[in-house]
Amino acid sequence: MRSSRQPIVYIISAPSGSGKSTLVNEILKTIPGLDFSISYTTRRPRGSERNGKQYHFVTRQEFDGMVKAKEFLEHAEFDGNCYGTARRFLREAEQKGTDLLLDIDVQGAAQIHHELPDAVSIFVLPPDKKTLEWRLEKRGENSEQDIRRRLDAAKREIEQYDCYNYVLVNDQLEKSIGRLEAIVISERLRREQRVLTDAENAIVQRAERLRLANVRDLVKPILASFQNTGTSVPG
Repeated sequence: MRSSRQPIVYIISAPSGSGKSTLVNEILKTIPGLDFSISYTTRRPRGSERNGKQYHFVTRQEFDGMVKAKEFLEHAEFDGNCYGTARRFLREAEQKGTDLLLDIDVQGAAQIHHELPDAVSIFVLPPDKKTLEWRLEKRGENSEQDIRRRLDAAKREIEQYDCYNYVLVNDQLEKSIGRLEAIVISERLRREQRVLTDAENAIVQRAERLRLANVRDLVKPILASFQNTGTSVPG
């Protein structure tokens, strides 16, 4: 716990099917002092989802009331449903001296950056379009049209990668978990204002390799794999 400073707010965004939720769940197990903001949504629970676990499920009327009362740090509408991050999670992190991880989309990330310029943003990419399509099909819960629509949305989201501080390609789960841990720990170390050990410097250097300026060449072929007309959904 580090109540002597403001919490670090980490934003993590990714196209649906990129494995973001798995990465988030894993680092919440391994990194102490990191809280997770559970979003509010107006969509219905799916499968085994429970209120207060994956999301806070509310009615549209309740959601609109929270918007009017300025209770959200960010909120957006996607696919006919509303999603939002409550301000109270930031207040609670401040009180406890913990850092805060936000799992939000590109639109919400832009809102957070406007309100919290020091927030650390991380974009998770699939290795390529083919892998993302396979992951979406593997879920078994999306129709072919849903998959095409999600691939179209992924293309638009991926084009916004350069609005983020870090870019992480989720190609191998264990390696990706380690990369995300390095980013989170590195940002903490950068604020320590002390001489770092060799091991700590190695973590910082590993995270630096994932900064936007250092990954542009890595992202180019991923972007190129989405540049075709095969994802359009017939009107």
